[in-house]
Amino acid sequence: MPNDRPPAAWTALRYFGLYRLILSGFFTAIVWTRQLPPPLGEHDPGVFATAVYAYLLLAILAQIGVEIRPHRFGAHVLGQVLTDIVMLTAMMYASGGVTSGVGMLLLVSIALGSMLTEGRTAFLFAGLASIAVLCEEAYFWHYGDALTANYTQAGFLGSTFFATALLGHALAGRLRASEALAARRGADVAQLERLNEQIVQRLRSGIVVLDATGRVRLANQSAQALLGLAPPVPFQPLAMLAWDLAQQLDSWPSHAPASQILRTASRGTDLLVSRAELGSGPAAATLVFIEDAAAMRQRAQQLKLASLGRLTASIAHEIRNPLGAISHAAQLLSESNGHTEEDRYVTRIIKGHSERVNRIIENVLTIGRRDRSAPEIFAAKPWLDGFVSEFTARVQISSERVLVHTESEDIKIVMDRSQLHQVLWNLCENALRYSQGTPALELRCGVKPISETPYLDVIDHGTGITEDIADSIFEPFVSKNSPGSGLGLYLACELCECNQASLSLHENSANGCCFRISFAHPQRQQWIA
Repeated sequence: MPNDRPPAAWTALRYFGLYRLILSGFFTAIVWTRQLPPPLGEHDPGVFATAVYAYLLLAILAQIGVEIRPHRFGAHVLGQVLTDIVMLTAMMYASGGVTSGVGMLLLVSIALGSMLTEGRTAFLFAGLASIAVLCEEAYFWHYGDALTANYTQAGFLGSTFFATALLGHALAGRLRASEALAARRGADVAQLERLNEQIVQRLRSGIVVLDATGRVRLANQSAQALLGLAPPVPFQPLAMLAWDLAQQLDSWPSHAPASQILRTASRGTDLLVSRAELGSGPAAATLVFIEDAAAMRQRAQQLKLASLGRLTASIAHEIRNPLGAISHAAQLLSESNGHTEEDRYVTRIIKGHSERVNRIIENVLTIGRRDRSAPEIFAAKPWLDGFVSEFTARVQISSERVLVHTESEDIKIVMDRSQLHQVLWNLCENALRYSQGTPALELRCGVKPISETPYLDVIDHGTGITEDIADSIFEPFVSKNSPGSGLGLYLACELCECNQASLSLHENSANGCCFRISFAHPQRQQWIA
């Protein structure tokens, strides 16, 4: 038969058995040493000693039975309470009846038995104890030395038994109700905890919960991916898992802004870190939010492009028509007769600047109309070979003037193919314009050793970029070439940011310069829909 009661009930029963062992052991000790205080055993010492020894033996057997066969909880309780009633009643008779006070020990057994059982069993214990006391008094009066039976005192004691049973039964009911409520609340809390964990795990933001000692209590999958953590994570010190984040949190001043940028040493990426205290006091936990700064910039970039698109639509409408009229008038002037060489020179200036303004409008419209990025993962070397073949054919140069070097055939990059084509075409045109000799430009593709992110370098062999514009080369309308629009590098940089990549001036000298495209990790990118 399976165990029919919870572990807490069996623990209480063992404590009840321990109480019986102590009580019977105490009586056995005073009988064995012949130090019986009156009135214990005064009426019949032999019966008293026999009852005490039997009580001790039955208490030991009952405790062994509970340990060996923890089944039928109610039977164990019933057997122990009935044993107490019989043995304590016999000891009460041997001590002179109800006036000896031994019967008061039955109250403890009835109270504990009432609390351990369910239903009306508690009143059964009280009734049996009352009957036993009345029968003991009748036997003591009939066969003993008593002149009159103490039925009144026995009745009061029996009433006390019933009151004790009623109180124990009520307390047991309230205790069981509290246990059931606690079990339900515990189940609700456990279910709510699982629900919260599922919600936190599915958040795209990284969530880390730290206790007061700096140990990780919770870290969702996004946080593990952003910080490069390997499970299991909970209950480990944050300093062992992400030392740079732990250092930043420890040195976070109280007046600092709510968010800070963290550059991880292991991956070389920028993370936006925010923190919030869960409660107050020294034992308060800390909630840390982690966002990919590149993804945040991508989201801001998408919003900026949407606004720019609406602005450029009105600009194109207001500027293009007058610009077309100016260009057309200059064309008519150049075709008419009777103009001097100076007039034709001025006409060429008008046409040249009109074409430059038109290119600026086209570039701005390209930024404003650009579709959302559709990044994909593809092998770098085959794509670069195809690009170089197309580029050399279009600009009509020998393939020997473009050198392509890839560290490995397995390098994969993640970016929108068409947007990468546009960025690289712009960089190669600039490199070819300023390069001298052979090769005119070089394309080198590799992987960074620490962050394991791929990169692509575009190297020219020209005169480099002057120091006065090197720091602002990616700003709009900044150009080394005066006829240029000054938007090419700015547009290329914006396209890279839309793909969680970055474009930078990696090297710059009098012998040329190197522009580097740093791509996102193919397995760790998080795209903003």
